[in-house]
Amino acid sequence: MRDYAGPVHAGQVPADGSLVDVYRYVLGQYASVAASSLTAPTLTISFDSGTAGSGEVTYSGLAIQNLKHGKIDAMKSDRAVISVDVKQPGKPDKLTGELSNIIVNDFDASAILAALDPQTANDDSYRRVYRQVSTGPYALKSAQGLRVDIDGFTMEDIAVQPSKFRLAEIFAALPRDQSAPPTPAEARELLEKLAGVYEGLRIGKAEIGKMSVGTPQGTATVNAIRYRDGEFAVEGVDTPSPQGQFKMERFALKSFSTANLMRWAASLTTPGRAPSPDQMLGLFGVLAGAEIKGVTAPFKTTKKLVMIHTLSLDWGQMVGSIPSKAHVVAKFVTPVDPSDPKQIPLIASGIDKLAIDLDLGAAWTEQSNSFALTPATLDIGGIARAQLRIALGNVSREVFSADPAQLIGQAARIEAGTLEFSLRDSGVVDLVAAQFARMQNVSRDTARQAIVESIKAKREQVASVNPDANAAVDAIARFVETPGQTLSIKLSPRAKAPLMQLMQLLQTDPQSALAQFRIEASTGL
Repeated sequence: MRDYAGPVHAGQVPADGSLVDVYRYVLGQYASVAASSLTAPTLTISFDSGTAGSGEVTYSGLAIQNLKHGKIDAMKSDRAVISVDVKQPGKPDKLTGELSNIIVNDFDASAILAALDPQTANDDSYRRVYRQVSTGPYALKSAQGLRVDIDGFTMEDIAVQPSKFRLAEIFAALPRDQSAPPTPAEARELLEKLAGVYEGLRIGKAEIGKMSVGTPQGTATVNAIRYRDGEFAVEGVDTPSPQGQFKMERFALKSFSTANLMRWAASLTTPGRAPSPDQMLGLFGVLAGAEIKGVTAPFKTTKKLVMIHTLSLDWGQMVGSIPSKAHVVAKFVTPVDPSDPKQIPLIASGIDKLAIDLDLGAAWTEQSNSFALTPATLDIGGIARAQLRIALGNVSREVFSADPAQLIGQAARIEAGTLEFSLRDSGVVDLVAAQFARMQNVSRDTARQAIVESIKAKREQVASVNPDANAAVDAIARFVETPGQTLSIKLSPRAKAPLMQLMQLLQTDPQSALAQFRIEASTGL
């Protein structure tokens, strides 16, 4: 120890004080010490958590630089050896581990003191506790065969907000009898308190390096786990499964909030009452989207693989607990399943896998009370590409409700708008013709012509209700007759068309429902 300044003897620990009082006392004593450097060859910390277990941590090569007013410029430890006896019913376990190259830069205990001080209950500023915490390799073993190896981890810019990071409230909410499980009411209160604490904790960046988890069944590896600016991501997953190896380049949660997750979980723990639909929908407020990239996984029990290039889901513009804006993107390749009768025609046509490309967006605009699906695109490689655009009118804010009665009442006011549909033939017409040819035992050309004639035969029937339908029938016939074309159909309501009434009419009298629209249809290469 060099250049020490501070108390020679420790003061009196509060005899009847709370746990918060003890922490404040210890941190206060720590803040009264100053030294240019502190070193210790070894330092052992023992603990006993009762029914949870007991153990010790031994640090070696411990060094602290510039300790003053509760602040430390730098602290490091060459190694920490961990030994924990885990007490659990039926399966007691022992954990042993080793952690090396532990480094802490710019630690400030005054931030924790502020969070424990009742006088800072209205302090909304953030106070940094650590600038950086990092470690080198970490290894942990279990007597039951589990082994975890981590290259290292780093956390930066850890700060607390005294008005929300209220540790005293957490301590007060802990059950007095630790041997008995908390009641649902106690668990809910504790979750709500923890949510407030997490809301008052800010972490600029966190990253766990390459990690491997070994079990008797095999070894799983993860290249990195990262958190930054509200995004939580897992990268480079490679793990065994009963069917084969599972690999994933990236999984991410967007705008993830631990505080909102805890509040949502607390709302589901009302004793004697099942969660309401509105409570379940509260999960949308926990994050704003998710993304999966680069997945390779076994397809059932075959040696074939499912490959997910991208699967992304985003939502937002919340109305209560329901998002009024969403976007889905999915790009993947899946083998054709010979055990599914519906996919037999694909196999018969020589198609052994499907490449799916889906892009679907939907959004509500409050100013115009309109809802639009623009565009919904589905591309099945080697078969077809379809695009759908739908507009709805008179969609009020009250539609976004978890109350079924309110939803049904408001849905009755929604009006159908313009519908646009296009279909690009990349093989679907040949596929249908080939299947029809096999069923009728005729040639493909004969089958195609028979389909065209059956379509044209309906012209008079549909034209008697809606003359515009003639153009649609002719366009569909041309689409089937000449492969490789794009069929485009647009439906525009002639007058206000309540959506619910229209859907009911489609089930009982589809031609009358179609008569309420102007129809434009065309084909082209």
